[in-house]
Amino acid sequence: MLSSKEIRSRFIDFFEQKAHMFVPSAPVVPIGDETLLFTNAGMNQFKDYFLGLKAAPWKRAANSQKCIRVSGKHNDLEEVGLDTYHHTFFEMLGNWSFDDYFKAEAIEWAWELLTKVYGIDPNRLWATVFAGDPQDGSEPDLEAKDLWKKLTPLPPERILSCGKKDNFWEMGAMGPCGPCSEIHIDLGPDRCDMQHVPGHTCAVNAGCARYIELWNLVFIQFDRKSDGTLERLGANYVDTGAGLERISAVLQNKTSNYDTDLFMPILNAVSDLTGHKYTSKLGNKTDNAFRVIADHIRSLTFSIADGVTPSNEGRGYVMRRILRRAARFGRVLDAHEPFLYKLVPVLAEEMGEAFPEVRQRADFIATVIESEEAGFSRTLDRGLEIFSTAVERAKKAGRKQIDGEDAFQLYDTYGFPLDLTQLLARERGLSVDVKLFEKRMDQQREQARAAQKAGTLKASLSGVELPTTDDSLKYKTDTCKANVMGWINSDGFVTSGSFSDSNTTISLVLDRTCFYAEAGGQVGDVGMITGSEFQFVVEATEKIADCVVHTGKLAEGAVKIGMDVTASVDKNRQASKRNHTATHLLQWALQNVLGDSVHQQGSLVCPDYLRFDFTSPRALTPEEMDKVEQLIRDKIAQAEPVTCSVMPIDAAKQVGAMALFGEKYGDEVRVIAVGAKDESRIKDAFSREFCGGTHVANTSEIGGFKIVKEESISAGVRRITALTGQGLIDHLLTRGQVVDELVALLKTPPERIVGRIQKLLEDNKKLVKDLKTAAQKGGSDAMSEATELLKSAVKIDTVSVVVGQLSACPIEQARQAMDIVKKKGKSAAVVFGMAEADDKVMLLVGVTDDLVAKGIKAGDIVKTIAPIIGGGGGGRPQMAQAGGKDPKKLNDALQKAREIIEVKLTNAS
Repeated sequence: MLSSKEIRSRFIDFFEQKAHMFVPSAPVVPIGDETLLFTNAGMNQFKDYFLGLKAAPWKRAANSQKCIRVSGKHNDLEEVGLDTYHHTFFEMLGNWSFDDYFKAEAIEWAWELLTKVYGIDPNRLWATVFAGDPQDGSEPDLEAKDLWKKLTPLPPERILSCGKKDNFWEMGAMGPCGPCSEIHIDLGPDRCDMQHVPGHTCAVNAGCARYIELWNLVFIQFDRKSDGTLERLGANYVDTGAGLERISAVLQNKTSNYDTDLFMPILNAVSDLTGHKYTSKLGNKTDNAFRVIADHIRSLTFSIADGVTPSNEGRGYVMRRILRRAARFGRVLDAHEPFLYKLVPVLAEEMGEAFPEVRQRADFIATVIESEEAGFSRTLDRGLEIFSTAVERAKKAGRKQIDGEDAFQLYDTYGFPLDLTQLLARERGLSVDVKLFEKRMDQQREQARAAQKAGTLKASLSGVELPTTDDSLKYKTDTCKANVMGWINSDGFVTSGSFSDSNTTISLVLDRTCFYAEAGGQVGDVGMITGSEFQFVVEATEKIADCVVHTGKLAEGAVKIGMDVTASVDKNRQASKRNHTATHLLQWALQNVLGDSVHQQGSLVCPDYLRFDFTSPRALTPEEMDKVEQLIRDKIAQAEPVTCSVMPIDAAKQVGAMALFGEKYGDEVRVIAVGAKDESRIKDAFSREFCGGTHVANTSEIGGFKIVKEESISAGVRRITALTGQGLIDHLLTRGQVVDELVALLKTPPERIVGRIQKLLEDNKKLVKDLKTAAQKGGSDAMSEATELLKSAVKIDTVSVVVGQLSACPIEQARQAMDIVKKKGKSAAVVFGMAEADDKVMLLVGVTDDLVAKGIKAGDIVKTIAPIIGGGGGGRPQMAQAGGKDPKKLNDALQKAREIIEVKLTNAS
């Protein structure tokens, strides 16, 4: 029986013997593609080649790609755990041809690998081909059908023609597409899971588990136009994908992917941690929990290894949802303390050989998961209580839905993602009203729409190979001569005519440029492009494949194709250079002070400041901050040379240059060495990093360094914001003005300012303590008054109607009195009024949960009576308050409240 490691390595070895280049898996975070949250297919990293934006550096490629599917149309999250084969993380084995071989070789080699190398019985295999689609005029793939007959021993009855849904692949609504040919395996009649469905017949693509797809061979040969028609591409591509988990289950003779050696070590570890046993059964809550945890820890580990940390937005929020979902399933296994992080070493041991980054960053990954898990554990139990209360309210009201307000409260206060609330609701036969929740998430949807717009530009360029821009001058000069080759707008890449609309943003393409395109954390340059008849203001610079695009608007005149122009970068570029070199010094200093466990997680380099994100389980102490700053200032004072060298990537690694994890590098890389006098002495440098950014020639040009902020941005990740050069001078001048103002205000010399302020703070602290003591006395008066009001309250059936006035006291004391009255009254509607100083008046309304279920809500009552005292207010169904400015009407408001409550109680009974 082959292990999953052998299955993976044999796949790659097979295609390397067929002259394929092994291309390491791309990170699960797509590089330079904002249209995807996560890499969800093997072809993602080759997307630009298929779109024709860039020429592939190899004719043939193969790899095992890490994939995560948790969003969009590829979202398997809700199915995980319920069956034997859905996963959020999986490996996609694949081979690709970039206008080299086509259908014949792809079919022949796939058959050879499956039957000869893996030893699968040919009599169990079936093939499908595209049957054509009369609606869009696409022809059946007779070529592939004939090749299956010619190149394999498959009989005609096991070569099936299927429709567009199963056998035609498209990247999107427009762009490259083509027919595909799938290889399926018959697992035997006993694997059918649809015997209970009337009239069901086992067959390929019939929906049952007897026949499963093993491998999809996609033949990209068409371009889908905006009108839906198909045009033949000028090149042919092959894109194949086979799930490692599924193939492992077949070759290891397992009925479930989770029973393979990819999952069993994790499942065994979960069993050891929780004391529960995994039995491989479906429809069993305990086994479902095992499968969810085993799947989710894989997604969490690989995403964190590739730079995603749990947060409240984008990819980070998806990971936070997955982690909290896994933590909740841990409760099913009686795991009430953080435990997921203990699974990371198990996964690192099993997967570290194929994916070294998991092994290298295992400690950091475990730290992030443990921190996030511990934070959620503190609110999970309380959140589950709130959820149970929401369920009771729904049942008492005769509803089959959890209220949207409750769902949002669980999200906002207790960190329950909506899908976790929906999961809990489904387990109780309920659904969730998501309309209100969705309104609160408008901001995220706006971000998603922005991401889709970002992808529109590339979509409009489908099939167009943009020219390569010579941007080597960005390292040498701030101005250069160039020629206009075209511009990009919503219509695509324009290469003829002129453009004069000063209100429309376009992206100019030149044959050469000195502008730096945004990359590696450094913002793109801004500036001007001028010609004899126009001026163009560059607001941003970015790269699409190897083409630099200068985005902005015309300031005057009209630009024409072929014009000679001058490209001039804004003078602020020098500030960006200072900040970029200082960022390298910062990483070096942090590693010196905190150790080699510090790894860069991201950065932002712009003219105004620099920002550096790095791994650390804790905040820096003031002493560590001082040490980091002093190390950097020393290197600035020592005027260390900054040397750049372009070299093969292997040579760069040999001299100890650091790569930014998750970044995509070519065969040659640019190394920035601080402290090396020339390229021959790079090993002498104290800082060596892969970097394509712009830098100063000597550290003395940085002109000072100051950390202005150090903060946490997520579990295990800290952020430092710092200033250099003119930005630092401006900062110090502003701080100096503040000191001068304090000197004048406190009439104290600068050297004694700190002591003077400390004395003021101590005096203020004593005053606050005295006031608190007085407030507590007033609070006890409020408590006794509230108790008396309860004793004299009107009773309607079993409900106490407590309405009256309290002496002036802090609102917190009044709320405490309200809670005590509600608790003692058991079923009560309470309204307190308080006349305060300065002719202000306060109303506080509280209603017990049983009355809220009958439609009597504190917020409704307070909104009705607040106008009587000349004010307004609101709140939750259980507690609401209002303020007003007419204390003379307080008794009228209280009387009105009493009437409203009595009417509502009478109607409710």
